Amino acid sequence: MANVQKAVALFAEGFNCSQAILSAFSPSVGMTSDTALKVASGLGEGMATLGEACGAVTGALMVLGLTYGPTSAHDRAGKKLLYALVREFTKQFESRNGSILCRKLLGFDGEMPPELKLAVEMNIHQNVCPKFVRDAAEVLTGILYGQPKPPDSWDAEQPGGADTGGFLG
Repeated sequence: MANVQKAVALFAEGFNCSQAILSAFSPSVGMTSDTALKVASGLGEGMATLGEACGAVTGALMVLGLTYGPTSAHDRAGKKLLYALVREFTKQFESRNGSILCRKLLGFDGEMPPELKLAVEMNIHQNVCPKFVRDAAEVLTGILYGQPKPPDSWDAEQPGGADTGGFLG
């Protein structure tokens, strides 16, 4: 759970949700924290305040891509595995929070920029978003290290044919 605590701490320091997730998990994907912070910097607040995919979600999906993403255009099994893991992550995050969209998570119907002033006044990012960062980090940790079995929709073979009993075994 060290990555979960690190992600929450990074968010509390003032980094955006995407930066907090990617940076917390960066050592496990062979990326420096500085690089992770730069790569994820434009994805906070639903992709630069657009209210789209939650930054904690996009940060987690980048970790999954860096961990499982195919490096060959012909690696169909790798792509299938990654997509199954992305679907499983989003399913679990959505079951905890009702959506993966920032504007819905924060309770806004329209684009965030017009309503961003209200969100700032309500201190919504400090009051609500730490839960989303924690949830994303917990779900991601479960998928990477502790998920007892693959999701039902996952029927791709493990890379190398190994049956690990989980995503990383």
